[in-house]
Amino acid sequence: MHKGVIYAFLAAALFGASTPFAKLLVGQMAPVMAAGLLYLGSGVGLLAWYALRSIATYGREKRTDGLKGRDLPWLAGAILFGGVAGPVLLLVGLMHTPASSASLLLNMEGVLTALLAWFVFRENFDRRIFLGMIFIVSAGILLSGQLGSELGTPWGALAIIAACLCWAIDNNLTRKVSGSDAVQVAGIKGLVAGLVNLSIAFSLGYAVPEARSILSAGIVGFCGYGLSLVMFVLALRHLGAARTGAYFSAAPFVGAIMSLWMLGDIPGNVFWISAVLMAIGIWLHVTERHGHAHTHLPMQHPHSHLHYHDSHHQHTHDFPWDGEEPHNHAHQQQHLVHTHAHFPDLHHRHRH
Repeated sequence: MHKGVIYAFLAAALFGASTPFAKLLVGQMAPVMAAGLLYLGSGVGLLAWYALRSIATYGREKRTDGLKGRDLPWLAGAILFGGVAGPVLLLVGLMHTPASSASLLLNMEGVLTALLAWFVFRENFDRRIFLGMIFIVSAGILLSGQLGSELGTPWGALAIIAACLCWAIDNNLTRKVSGSDAVQVAGIKGLVAGLVNLSIAFSLGYAVPEARSILSAGIVGFCGYGLSLVMFVLALRHLGAARTGAYFSAAPFVGAIMSLWMLGDIPGNVFWISAVLMAIGIWLHVTERHGHAHTHLPMQHPHSHLHYHDSHHQHTHDFPWDGEEPHNHAHQQQHLVHTHAHFPDLHHRHRH
């Protein structure tokens, strides 16, 4: 299986498993406080990992894929939408929505991510990918209709869909910096988003939760938001935003299963019909194949890469290289024309 797909499914599993745990936190503190602690746990944990990794490799490995000045506007926008607005809207939605149904509604993130990627950022797509998205959208609409009949006005569903839109914008902006160090990107996003949300919570007069609740939020945030985001950034690097969002649609199924087990939610027939429709949509995406003759233009960028068995990285080195792979340095992509199956990764963001 393509490593980008593996990264995307790992991101999905980690985030999906965090949904029922996040719902438990909502009962213990205000949504904005919970969002702040979840992201703060993510940011502190990842930046600690980043620091320890730097210390462990000091003098042995010089990484060149750190964030640059040109990356900061894209990262700031991603933090605003995905790290501040999105989590608060999700937690507000969870207050009015069963966790299993909320987990399936989160599939809308993949749909909205793809729509933005296709029509705003111009990623390629074909009829198979489009048909898969129709199945996922149909499932989301069906589930939202069920919530509307149960709750009178589907404010919980609308809040979750709004959170998905924020994350869709975040995903497409993060794609712009996905060639940078994934741990650094995710750590900064988590730390800034956590501090902003906590500042809002304290300004609204919310008290500091109990130490046990803070610790629980930190652990859930590090695993479900931090590690998940690292995997997601790596998937963006290899797959592009639309396909990563589609594979990430597996996350709600993980959350739904855990919600049924942990929280005792009892889904009705509409839930299962929606699940089948979403499963068909995900299957159409996972089984997609795309290949044609394409041209690589000269481009310089830094990221971890291989040389053997990779025609895209047949460059020379201006420093002594011991042959160890993968390795990380700024390199020049040469002009190249060839044909093979590919995704819209760092080297295949060409027009069709």
